[in-house]
Amino acid sequence: MIDKLGRSGIVGVLVILGGLALIALANPMIAGGLVLVLVGVGLIVHSLLKFALNALGMGGML
Repeated sequence: MIDKLGRSGIVGVLVILGGLALIALANPMIAGGLVLVLVGVGLIVHSLLKFALNALGMGGML
């Protein structure tokens, strides 16, 4: 998976994790809620990409 992200993707993941760690230091409950929101958004994006690729006949790519 890391090879598919590229450098900017890896930096993006590190920035997100750093931001969540900073929020967790201030308030762990809010950090937990943000993690759930980010996971939900990731699942929605994944399903939308899968649907779009299937519609274009490239369903095996994802």
